[in-house]
Amino acid sequence: MNVILLSGGSGQRLWPLSNDIRSKQFIKMLTNEKGEVESMLTRVYRQITAVDGGAGITIATGKKQVSVIKNQLGDRVKVCVEPMRRDTFPAICLAAAHLRDVQGAEEDSAVVVCPVDPYVEDSYFEALQELAGLAETGGANLYLLGMEPTYPSEKYGYVIPESSQRLSRVKTFKEKPDSAAAENYIAQGALWNGGVFAFRLGFLLDRARELIGFTDYHDLYRRYGELEKISFDYAVAEREREICVLRYGGGWKDLGTWNTFSEAMNGNTLGRAVLGGNCEDTHVVNELNIPILCMGCRHMVIAASGDGILVSDKEQSSHIKPYVEQMEQQVMYAEKSWGSFTVLDVQEDSMTIKVALLPGHGLHYHSHEHRDEVWTVMSGRGRAVIDGQERRVKPGDVISMPAGCRHTIFAESELKLIEVQLGEDITVEDKRKHRL
Repeated sequence: MNVILLSGGSGQRLWPLSNDIRSKQFIKMLTNEKGEVESMLTRVYRQITAVDGGAGITIATGKKQVSVIKNQLGDRVKVCVEPMRRDTFPAICLAAAHLRDVQGAEEDSAVVVCPVDPYVEDSYFEALQELAGLAETGGANLYLLGMEPTYPSEKYGYVIPESSQRLSRVKTFKEKPDSAAAENYIAQGALWNGGVFAFRLGFLLDRARELIGFTDYHDLYRRYGELEKISFDYAVAEREREICVLRYGGGWKDLGTWNTFSEAMNGNTLGRAVLGGNCEDTHVVNELNIPILCMGCRHMVIAASGDGILVSDKEQSSHIKPYVEQMEQQVMYAEKSWGSFTVLDVQEDSMTIKVALLPGHGLHYHSHEHRDEVWTVMSGRGRAVIDGQERRVKPGDVISMPAGCRHTIFAESELKLIEVQLGEDITVEDKRKHRL
């Protein structure tokens, strides 16, 4: 089956571990069966391929997330990059056009669209495989996966089926309700709308041509900024008459807040943390290399990273977004396709960064107009190119690069270095790429 994973998110609800670059699906906080810590992205990829080893996976995402996706999954998946955000309908259309025009998928093949970050059992992906089969052979144009509700949630939209059978035609959709309305919908047999859709590729492309009027992927990409911001639900699902919903009763969670995310943790602490004997229902996630001691904490979440420290009552943690929006904070940690960087210190005329390069990877050959840089190699081996001259590098080597100097470095083994930037105008925009 072809799977389109929708990867968005602003990185605010799980601050300070999430930021503009590292949204919740990239945070390594979940423990797999081997005891390894993994992100929601790698967990979902692992679960899909366990159910269908031949699945073609395409991730629809924005420019800021491409590097971290490549860091965590390498080239195992295709990435369809949105030029800018335009909600789920344009994103799915672009990914569908990418499937046909770039990847060569047939228009009669089945496509399943789902979020990149559900916390689910493997049976969820078995249901996706079943949806793909229905899309290929069934009598409807569009199939949804409806989650059996466990409480009258106000966070989700609802799908009301025509019958209580496992597969039913859809009677109507309901927007996110208040608690009383949600109870009424559930009494009518309503299901949570989990944002999972299946269809034949040709069906979606036909609908997209009707509503947008494009010729192929490249034309759609060029015109993407002109498209209306609209969800797939509004543009397609709620207007489609030939639509069915498949009931799913397995475990399903949206880990969108610290309260829900902590429920999926294996244990109460991750990183250097100690809980005193009087602590109750308290979870700590610490990415800093200093210990956190908690005493007498009840129903709390504490999270610490280079971006900040959160100390919150669990219930209140779901209201974090407006406070984070008021903060002006430079991104202090990010995973890139070549490795990662951690900002260690920021002064008025300097910045100190720890850079970790993956074996076989390197930086772009580039220069800066307004700042000098100094590299100190901490560990690993590789080669640097400074104004066209190549030199081997090893632990203890120091390389100075004045403004205007063209430079890059490549890692033969995992390479860690300290980069000190010096200048009165240190910005991410001050970077010019060159051909090597």
